[in-house]
Parts: sequence; structure tokens; C-alpha cells
Amino acid sequence: MPFGGGNKCGCCQKTVYFAEEVQCEGKSWHKSCFLCMVCKKNLDSTTVAVHVDEIYCKSCYGKKYGPKGYGFGGGAGTLSMDRGEGLGIKPEVQAPHRPTNNPNASKFAHKAGGSDVCLRCGNTVYAAEKVIGGGNSWHKGCFRCAKCGKGLESTTVADRDGEIYCKACYAKNFGPKGFGFGQGAGALAHSQ
Repeated sequence: MPFGGGNKCGCCQKTVYFAEEVQCEGKSWHKSCFLCMVCKKNLDSTTVAVHVDEIYCKSCYGKKYGPKGYGFGGGAGTLSMDRGEGLGIKPEVQAPHRPTNNPNASKFAHKAGGSDVCLRCGNTVYAAEKVIGGGNSWHKGCFRCAKCGKGLESTTVADRDGEIYCKACYAKNFGPKGFGFGQGAGALAHSQ
């Protein structure tokens, strides 16, 4: 123990006396200083996560240092819209939706060399990012409805004239019209 009565606090650097001491990773802290560096929540041995000399709650630690991308807290069941800007995380900016302007909607519209071309952006589609829908190859990020821009899956895609749509937009634009076909009273209106 250093001269002065006790160890130094990992946060305020003042002396920590035995009655108010919390130990973590070989360091001493005041109970009142043992807080998450980001959200300032009180921590205990079950909720603390340490990174070098900094302490975090498990939630803030995961946002700042945990894995990023699809499947890591961004899907169904996640209620938070926090993208981590308060932690210094730069959110990814998604390119704006652009409908296909390719005059050749054939599934044989390929670049020289045999590699597939995305009809939405016109760039080469490599195997790791390839999604096939409507008989054509698309990038995962470009596999979106031509009308509303909603992301599509194999079960939600409908195609017409080389363009892809979600089931709702396809039905609204190309499906049967009139009474009893979802356009009258009692039908959910989808306005754009």
C-alpha cells in the first residue's frame, strides 16, 4: 500500500480506503467511482467489462468494441435505435435507392469475361455478394424493390420485365384492380 493510507482510485486518483474499496483487474476504485465510462451506470462484478484501463457496462462495451454488422444486435427483437455515435462509432451511410435503368433486362446481360453484372448499379457481382432473383444477379445491397426500396428475400420477391418488386408493390402496380382486390374500404392503404 502506498504512503497515504490506501491504494489510488482508478478513476479519480485519490486514496481509496478499505471501507469504500472495489477491486477490479488488480486496481482499486471508490464505490462511487466504479461507473461505466460512457453511460455512468453503477457497476458490479457481474456487469463490468474492462478494456485496457477503462471500465464499461457490458452493453456499452459491446457497442464500442464488440462485433459489428448484420446479426449482431440489429435484427428483430432489438428495440434500440442507438447507432453508437456517443461512443465515437461512425454509422455506415447506405447509398440511396436507384431503380434499374438497364435497357437490356435479359438474364444474359453480362460483361465480357463471363462475370455477372448487377442490373441495379451496373457493377460486377462476385460470388460472395451474389443474390439471384428474377433470373438475374444482384448485389445483396441492391436486391431491393424498384418502387419502395424495401430489402427483398427469396420469399418476398416478384419480378416483371427484368425488374424486381416486393409482393405489396407488385400487387398494387400489376395485380388485379377493382372491388374485392384490396383497393376498397377495409383494405390497408400503402401510400408512398
